[in-house]
Parts: sequence; structure tokens; C-alpha cells
Amino acid sequence: MHVLLVEDDVVLADGLHRVLSGHGMAVDVLRSGTEADALLQRAGAAEVAVVVLDIGLPGIDGFEVVRRLRARGSAIPVLLLTARDAIEDRVRGLELGADDYLVKPFATPELVARLRALARRNAPKAAALAMGDLVLDGSTKRARVKERAIELSAREWAVLEYLLQHGARVVSKQQIIDAILPWGEDMTQNAVEVYISRLRLKIADAGVTIRTIRGFGYMLELAPHA
Repeated sequence: MHVLLVEDDVVLADGLHRVLSGHGMAVDVLRSGTEADALLQRAGAAEVAVVVLDIGLPGIDGFEVVRRLRARGSAIPVLLLTARDAIEDRVRGLELGADDYLVKPFATPELVARLRALARRNAPKAAALAMGDLVLDGSTKRARVKERAIELSAREWAVLEYLLQHGARVVSKQQIIDAILPWGEDMTQNAVEVYISRLRLKIADAGVTIRTIRGFGYMLELAPHA
């Protein structure tokens, strides 16, 4: 998940860079609205999943960055960070095309959750995810193994979908929790282990295994006979 952070407060920007990177995000930091506007005009801007944008910036302010971004027809999600808690400023930002906002000071877990929600909302929906004989159909929310339907709870589906989306990459229990839980809900790492155990039974004949990488997390891989 590629985040563009535009913040002129060096201490805050460095702190947010560490926090977001620690949650598996790739973060680029810019210090001015002018730099942000220039970067967002480039073709490579399509790789940006979310823009975190301060309003009070050198050069052009955050409001103008959003206005220009939307005038170019870009749908990249934008979350405004602002020390201004006046209703007029919030309304102005949203009317210009911002998707969300947080008033400083804010809790970093809430920022992380809001960014993930914005990225999920804007992500293209794959028709289906598949590995071996396992298929998750995102359009119908149905899972099947060798054309046989399997029943999954909402959280089992979310965990399995996240593993499939990451292919052969290892994901930690905390990454799974951060990715699948809405803001304000809670899940323990032990609960993740329970969901993994259930999923292993349900996809046992799919030619796919959920491998435990001790000390790191889990990954999906094809079974040796597949």
C-alpha cells in the first residue's frame, strides 16, 4: 500500500513515516503543496493508494492540492490532516473532493484504520482469487474447492481473502488483524490462530496449504502434490 504523506512538520512527518511503515505501508514524504501537486500530475501517481495531506502547507495549501487533483479527474483517495477544527474548514475540504479528515492531535491507530478503509474502498475488485483448486469469487462472496461450495464465516472469508491477495508472501497475525478489522473492533492474535485452524480443515483438499512460518506469520502455498 503506497501512501503519499504531505506534511511540513518534520517531527510529525518522521513519526508518521515510522508508524505507517511499521504497518507495512510504503511511504513517500513531501514537505510542500507545490511538490505534492507536481508529483500527483505525473503518470506514476496512479501507484499512490492514498494521499495524507496537511492543509497548512508551504507553496499552495492542501485545499488547492485537492482542488487541482479532482479537476484533473483523479480519484486517488485523500485524507486531510488539519489543526483547524472549524466546521467550515471541514466542509470546504470535503466539498473540494477530500474523502476524509482528521483533526490534530489524533490517535495513530485511527489514522492507520482510516487509510486502510480508504484504500479498500478505492481498490479495484477482482472477480475471483484462486490458487490450486481453491476459488474465492468476490462478486458473489462464494468460496469453492473443486466446484464444491464451502461455507465460510465473514471473518474466515476475510482472513482467507487476505492470504490469497498476498500470494506467496508471509503475513503476520497483526497484519491480518489490521487489514480485516473495521476501526473500533478488536481481535486477538489467538483468534487469528483459531481462524487459520478452521480454514486449514475447510480447504484441506484444495491442493493449497496455509504454512506457518514460526516467528513471522503465515503464507499460502501449493501443496507438494498439487
